[in-house]
Amino acid sequence: MEVVYEDNHIIIVNKQSGEIVQGDKTGDRPLSELVKDYVKEKYHKPGAVFLGVVHRLDRPVSGLVIFARTSKALARLNRMFAEHDQIKKTYWAIVEKSPLPHREGLEESLLTHWLTRNEQQNKAYAHDHEVPGSKKAMLRYRTIGHGERYDLLEVELLTGRHHQIRCQLAATGQPIRGDLKYGARRSNPDGSISLLARRIEFQHPVSHQPIIVEAPLPSDPLWAALAP
Repeated sequence: MEVVYEDNHIIIVNKQSGEIVQGDKTGDRPLSELVKDYVKEKYHKPGAVFLGVVHRLDRPVSGLVIFARTSKALARLNRMFAEHDQIKKTYWAIVEKSPLPHREGLEESLLTHWLTRNEQQNKAYAHDHEVPGSKKAMLRYRTIGHGERYDLLEVELLTGRHHQIRCQLAATGQPIRGDLKYGARRSNPDGSISLLARRIEFQHPVSHQPIIVEAPLPSDPLWAALAP
């Protein structure tokens, strides 16, 4: 477990692919419990340690996760995440090269879809117009790195939908590397998908100071090769 920021009210951890943020039906020990153990040991806390989960990352995704260490921070962070514009989350994604010709100097692109969710498949589906049961999903992205078979995209989420980045990028013909569920041609050797919660920017929920935290790149050398 890698802690990248902590104070009395919040703690930010760099999640590894394969870890779960909160307990689920697998019974695997979640990251939230590891963070509790860390806090208990470091600060010699007697009894139970308070830790609030305010957002999650999919199991095969890596990168930054914020936890609340106090109830005050938890309530305020929950409100900030619900309002979407209070916390800026930037992701990096290694994707299959676009079927469209590359244009130098391409500006940011805005993707808008309406997503439906199949609970049995644990999968989202993108539609180009509103359909029954769908939710509007929006993100911005730009290409920041190029390789022979893959591009590196920087993605800013404007809404928070289930598997949103994975589903929307696949709908453009650029599935995330290793993401078999959404059309990647092969899996990554470690079972990850090449999606990284790279940077989080927000106003501290208690001190109101600006917080900007960036995750280190995963060990796969392709990240470093494509990074600007």
